[in-house]
Amino acid sequence: MEDGEKEEILPIPGKKNVLITSALPYVNNVPHLGNIIGSVLSADVFSRYCKARGHPTLFVCGTDEYGTATETKAIEEQITPQELCDKYNKLHKEIYDWFEIGFDHFGRTPTTEQTEIAQDIFLKLDKNGFLDEQTTTQPYCEHPDHENFLADRYVEGECPICGYNDARGDQCDKCGNLLDPLELKNPRCKLHQTTTPVPRKTKHIFLLLDKLQEKEEAWCKEAQAKGRWSENSVNITNDWLKKGLQPRGITRDLKWGTAVPLKGYENKVLYVWFDACIGYVSITATYTKHWEKWWRNPDEVTLYQFMGKDNVPFHSVVFPCSQLGTGDKWTMLNTLSTTEYLNYEGGKFSKSRGIGVFGSSAKETGIPPDVWRYFLLLQRPETSDTEFQWDGFIRANNNELVANFGNFVNRILKYVNSANCDSIVPAAPKLDAHSDLAKAFGQHIKDANDILKRYREEMDAVHLKAGIAIARELSSLGNKLLQDNRLDNALFNNERARCDAVVNLAVNHVHLLASVIAPYIPATARAILEQLQAELLIIPDEWEASSIPANHKIGKAAHLFQNIKPTKEAEWRELFGGKELLKQKEADAQKRAAKKAEKDRKKVEKEKKRKEGSEGVEGSLKADEGVKSVTEGVGDVSLQTS
Repeated sequence: MEDGEKEEILPIPGKKNVLITSALPYVNNVPHLGNIIGSVLSADVFSRYCKARGHPTLFVCGTDEYGTATETKAIEEQITPQELCDKYNKLHKEIYDWFEIGFDHFGRTPTTEQTEIAQDIFLKLDKNGFLDEQTTTQPYCEHPDHENFLADRYVEGECPICGYNDARGDQCDKCGNLLDPLELKNPRCKLHQTTTPVPRKTKHIFLLLDKLQEKEEAWCKEAQAKGRWSENSVNITNDWLKKGLQPRGITRDLKWGTAVPLKGYENKVLYVWFDACIGYVSITATYTKHWEKWWRNPDEVTLYQFMGKDNVPFHSVVFPCSQLGTGDKWTMLNTLSTTEYLNYEGGKFSKSRGIGVFGSSAKETGIPPDVWRYFLLLQRPETSDTEFQWDGFIRANNNELVANFGNFVNRILKYVNSANCDSIVPAAPKLDAHSDLAKAFGQHIKDANDILKRYREEMDAVHLKAGIAIARELSSLGNKLLQDNRLDNALFNNERARCDAVVNLAVNHVHLLASVIAPYIPATARAILEQLQAELLIIPDEWEASSIPANHKIGKAAHLFQNIKPTKEAEWRELFGGKELLKQKEADAQKRAAKKAEKDRKKVEKEKKRKEGSEGVEGSLKADEGVKSVTEGVGDVSLQTS
């Protein structure tokens, strides 16, 4: 729903009430296709599905606006942090609107509600003994234009674990390990690359995760058993717990953020990764004053959270520990749906180098949002990294959307528009239950329900990639119905009863298909419903093929999709960083070759040393034999002398 006029969505006692969040996008990043499929698009599909099943569902998101990244970016652009956030919040919203991401509320973190809720959680954690003041050493930039403590992510350098040269102080993007900025080799300030940060002491508040580990483990075990967690989220979370939770700093030396409600901390703010997850709650509070009906109602509300794998520990460990530590009643994570990485044409998305499609540039192709949504969901990296490739994008449009979905819907609705039916859906004639035709139609309805059952099961399990593949099966079944019965003028003239029965069943099949594809390609579903002159069908437990009644008048049929010329592949590849991508691939290949050469060199060196060592031992043995011979000789001489 759009903000404002529509009635608030609130949980209904006794119903399956679904609360959905997608990872709050950091405000000053322009999202690329990987960001979009990783969180907001996946969450949107599931939200639309839940609503199509009739579940009271609230889908919230918003821009994460606090922290050093915003403060520093504002310095770069010579504007205030608030002005920067206003600019990028608008940009994010425009991108998500274009992709038809149907948030029920898209908010922001710098609000009164955020301050009140975050400080309340902080103070309760303090009261319950889960916070501690510690003196820490943090990187400090001494550049005369900066002179400030650096957030972890604003220190860059070589990863101490895998050697990646562009690791951030908080996390290495290559190996995924969380880091301490002071552990980086050859560190540098992100803003002033020639300046090496120096360590300085400062006081901060730490969340004592170690004291909360027992509570966290008990909750986590139950949540993973009851809910549905992606395999990577289970592995990441359990790995954290296995290593043992450690106290984690939750304050920073900044101005832009939620104020720390403690005396002596007037010039510090809450750390964005303690603060950000609370944003889900505060954004809901800006949507409705009855926010506690969603967030303090674990018996009536099920929480689903969507994100890329980088964000898992903060949602499965840090935020749940914060909730548990307050001692309050909370709606806590039930299902955690996380993705791996979507790569671009064998490389990585890079805004600075113009590589890949970013949310703000997808519309430059002239291809409708639904086509983008469809392909991204086909490529959703649910269990491993996947690739965005232009040839696959074009094939999916031409071979699946046009030739399968579009062909089925257009063929039957054009037929109903023809003089044979004059846009009126004929009544299905009564058939002898024992006739071959009745059995065939009964089998079609059974097959459709079997597909529908599998679709519901996969969607309920948040297997969105499988869901779209099954939706395609439903469309193929519709095409088969028309092909098996050879729907044409001859059928109308020679077998009118069969013709009417096929048309009636096929039109009802189209109505069901619209509901099944609506979560994925909503504009296409709306176009089908407009042509049908019908409302969206709630996805049923059992489909009876009766939602479009006899004598219903449909609208004018129109093509749902258009073919994309194969020549566009080269054009788009060049437009979206073809030369830069080639350079990136060559550079990566050189890095791999250098790494292999170094590995081979070390192997040869090791083998050489081994041989030298072996020869040394052999020489030693020979020397021993010589000594033995001389000794024996001396013995002989002695005997002779005596």
